[in-house]
Amino acid sequence: MRKIVASLVVLLVAVLGVAYFALSSELDTAVPHLSAGRIINVPSGSTPDSIVNILASNGIIRRELPLKLFIRFSGSGKSLKAGDYIFDSPISPKEALKKLEAGEQGALKITVVEGWNRWDIASAMIKIPTLKNFSTNQILHLVSDTSLIKDLDPKAASLEGYMFPSTYFLLSNNTPKDVLSQMVSQFKDTWQKQLQPLASGQSLSVHDVVTTASIVETEAKKKEERAVIASVIYNRLARKMPLGMDSTIVYASKLAGKWHNDGKVYQSDIDRNSPYNTRKNIGLPLGPVGNPGLLSLKAALQPAHTDFIYYVRNPADNSGSHNFYSNAADFEKGVQALRVWEKARDASLNNTVKTTAAVSSTTTRSTGQKR
Repeated sequence: MRKIVASLVVLLVAVLGVAYFALSSELDTAVPHLSAGRIINVPSGSTPDSIVNILASNGIIRRELPLKLFIRFSGSGKSLKAGDYIFDSPISPKEALKKLEAGEQGALKITVVEGWNRWDIASAMIKIPTLKNFSTNQILHLVSDTSLIKDLDPKAASLEGYMFPSTYFLLSNNTPKDVLSQMVSQFKDTWQKQLQPLASGQSLSVHDVVTTASIVETEAKKKEERAVIASVIYNRLARKMPLGMDSTIVYASKLAGKWHNDGKVYQSDIDRNSPYNTRKNIGLPLGPVGNPGLLSLKAALQPAHTDFIYYVRNPADNSGSHNFYSNAADFEKGVQALRVWEKARDASLNNTVKTTAAVSSTTTRSTGQKR
């Protein structure tokens, strides 16, 4: 009897040894698959078994049972993370498991640039492969829904100004609303941690700060000028002078669908009746005219102390800097200097175009003669 038991024990140990060897070999062997480069989404709330099923259905692992057993006995199921993954080929089940434990940042992303407006963001979003079935108008409609920001800005007319400039990583099952929610959440987090302490004790509302910052963002070309331009805005508001900022006029024309998109402000733009037209209306526009970054938001909360009420581009500096003035007479001199510079620049460009055309014409004739 003892010999039979001993033989059974030996047999069992041998079977277990073979099974362990086979399991280890299966888990450590990298196999090629056809899903290389594809985004594999692991939905939130997935169980370890369902995650293994996803791997198997996409051909990343050959058999489900070995990996399911390993996960169960190793206790690694609790550390598996949902998200988008790209699995190299070939890859072993254990290597795939390590990726799932480490988590993977979204393979898709969008970068919102400081100063971008709703149209810029909508245009960028529809270029994301997983969002290509959505139209610009559908995304713009979502931007008009202020429910995401009403708690912070009850006066918000849209999400404009609150889609915080940053890089956002997306999951393949994200919708445009999910992406906009990320942007607004980032704004709220930035406001609470970095801007609320600066706003404390000031009479400015979040709405006015963001609106002012959006103008600063679109007007300032140099970092050091942001706080100065903010001071010009506040000085003009205090004197009840129209702001007269071109960026707000451009925004009004875009809202009306009348912007020529050639960089020029036409008389029809200046004459447009719109709460965003700061040539015709005194005070801030109805709301933000773009999405300001952190530096412009800080400038709106910490403007420079100046008596400037005018500024114009500095023609002597190609960096986009401005000259600032506290009286109309000096400002007019600055405007005239800019116009002289613009006239000379345009003449130079025209001469360049004519010269290029002449060279092109000569080259064409010469080629014709060779033929």
